[in-house]
Amino acid sequence: MSETLPSPLDLPPGTPVVGHAGADEPSRIPVLLQSLEETARLSGHAAAELDPKVTQFEDRLAAARLGLAGSLFTGLRCKHPPTASHCLRVALGCSRWAAALEMPDALRTQLELAALLHDIGKLGVPDSVLIKQGRLQPEDLAALNRAPYQAKEILERAGAPQKLIDVVIASNAWYDGSRGDSQPSGEDIPVLARFLSIVDAYDSMTTDHVYRPAKSQERAVAELFQCAGSQFDPGLVRSFVEQLGKNYAERSAEVSQRWLAQLDTGSGNLPWEFTSHAPSGADPASSELAMFEKELIDHMHDGVVFVSPHRQILLWNTGAERMTGVGSSAAVGQTLTPSLLVMSASDGRLLDDTECPIAEAINTGAPNVQRMSVIGRKGKHIEVDLHSIPVCSPSQGILGATVLLHDASSEASLEQRCQALHVEMTKDPMTQVANRAEFDRALAMFVDAHQETGLPCSLIMADIDHFKSINDTFGHQAGDEAIISFATLLKAVCRTGDLVARYGGEEFAVLCADCNNANAAMRAEQMRRALSETVQSELGGKSITASFGVSELQAGDTPETLLRRSDRALLQAKDQGRNQVVQLGAGMDEEQPKKSWWGFGSWGKSLIETTLVTNVPIEVAVEKLKGFIADHDAKILKTAEHEIRIECSDAGAGSLRRTGDRPVGFVLDLKLEEEFIERENSVGLAKGAYAQTTAAVTIRPRHERDRRRGYATERARKLLGSLRSYLMAREADLETSPSK
Repeated sequence: MSETLPSPLDLPPGTPVVGHAGADEPSRIPVLLQSLEETARLSGHAAAELDPKVTQFEDRLAAARLGLAGSLFTGLRCKHPPTASHCLRVALGCSRWAAALEMPDALRTQLELAALLHDIGKLGVPDSVLIKQGRLQPEDLAALNRAPYQAKEILERAGAPQKLIDVVIASNAWYDGSRGDSQPSGEDIPVLARFLSIVDAYDSMTTDHVYRPAKSQERAVAELFQCAGSQFDPGLVRSFVEQLGKNYAERSAEVSQRWLAQLDTGSGNLPWEFTSHAPSGADPASSELAMFEKELIDHMHDGVVFVSPHRQILLWNTGAERMTGVGSSAAVGQTLTPSLLVMSASDGRLLDDTECPIAEAINTGAPNVQRMSVIGRKGKHIEVDLHSIPVCSPSQGILGATVLLHDASSEASLEQRCQALHVEMTKDPMTQVANRAEFDRALAMFVDAHQETGLPCSLIMADIDHFKSINDTFGHQAGDEAIISFATLLKAVCRTGDLVARYGGEEFAVLCADCNNANAAMRAEQMRRALSETVQSELGGKSITASFGVSELQAGDTPETLLRRSDRALLQAKDQGRNQVVQLGAGMDEEQPKKSWWGFGSWGKSLIETTLVTNVPIEVAVEKLKGFIADHDAKILKTAEHEIRIECSDAGAGSLRRTGDRPVGFVLDLKLEEEFIERENSVGLAKGAYAQTTAAVTIRPRHERDRRRGYATERARKLLGSLRSYLMAREADLETSPSK
């Protein structure tokens, strides 16, 4: 059954849509390049971005939308909390998208309900499959493939409308029908199901899992474009990407008001009232003691893990996250076995799951300590002392165990080396965080250290909103107190090894070690929310807000390019309405060196000639090119038709090996083309042309004398790697040898 939405879903006349190539498509490229040159001229670059309380609140939100069927969502949370949280995030994302398109209220409600229940079929999937850490076996995949049919049966027995059931079931269908099941394809897929499948995939890609870390927003967007026409509706992919980040604060507030309005238990809209089941005789002193214990665990450098009698993970602190590279949201609910952390004995022998020291402590009721190695970041083993301590109750017996992971390696961790930077003389006197000079020094060290180790590193730039109005209304003393309060909050949220610095005035910078783009954005959102909820006594009991820009270190970056990209994200957050988080950049990618690079000499007119291909439309590629030009302080020498010539230098601090090295100037020639690749599936569905952008790139030294330097080609490669990261591109073929 196919549905048609009203005109707000239709793109304005003349707007290019992926999958439909018009006769005038090539003429857009010169216009885009001319716009890019004008932007560069104006900017000076031309030649002359599980807490029980949270769980309870999420259940209330879901029940408010589902009514009596809210028990289904609660059952899903009891079965597998990560799946329930994923469903709620997808529902909120669908609602924001629907708000941007002014979708009729009835359809929007149906989309929200379908999103909340789209994984309800996992109630019938065995626990052993849902919490399995290793590769799924054929029988495991078969159990997951049965989930949609189980969802259909559950919803039918719960009395759900047939339209809702159709959307939930069809959300697993592929647009081109290539999945090979009996699902509909193309326009026969209900339009709401096509909406749901895109948001579902985007949330899955940008969320941490045990088997892989979260992708950055830009990488997730690139993958959506890559799968447009095969897995997803290409027109809706473009619509979804266009609405990301636009008026985010206003649409989030509208969605919150829409959902929270139904939580008023006195309005009569809900069939039951929510009650708190806190123990009536709770001791306030016990609650305060629990807060002390929580803060201690959260800030311990060692890994701390709480497990149930069956070794199901109940708590996974930041120390365990840092040591293993697995986030808390992905670890909680899993079974802690030797295979999860790839435990090895002191003699190097891998431990079998039957030799688990934690199970031994639980079974015997006696603590034990063993020296072993576990898998850490980037798949490297680290030596740890593993303490397994059983937790016993006089009335209930064994309640589980506390597991302590102490780093026993002789090499100091990256966080410890960075933490050594915090000395008294480097602090800002008012806020007691690092000052600007210390930040500049630490930024260069962070970039060098993380590029050497290959670990992710992110930078958060934050600025208090409407700070001048605070000073004018309440006085400079109140403004100073607001700055101090903001700095204190940033320090409280950050981990050991991170660096908080006052960049200037009311602007702050946070360097996040071992943290990718997606996780840094989540932490920035946590900071933003905490600040907006903090009452400022000096401001008459009012609160303040701040805007945040986030970016991750990527290939070819210098400290300057990372800082400029984060600052652009902050400015974008300000332009989009303040009080929000914007992230830019694709993050780190595994380098795949090309054999032909190593054969290059210092002869010939050019150092590198290659072709880059990115699976995004030309408009998106030009926007990414703007970021490259701005962050590298490059100059546009000329544009002509599809070509653009750029001049830039590798003078950034992170690009020179020795103090005596002189920067090398480069000239980059790019020829941009938008190609439309014809695709169709085996039965002729989803036939059409899908956009991708190619860039023929030539890099040569600006001065002939630079060609004779032995490191000129190496630096040109680094510049190419940076350009490739900004464009989220791959190389079409091995570079061609430059002409002699």
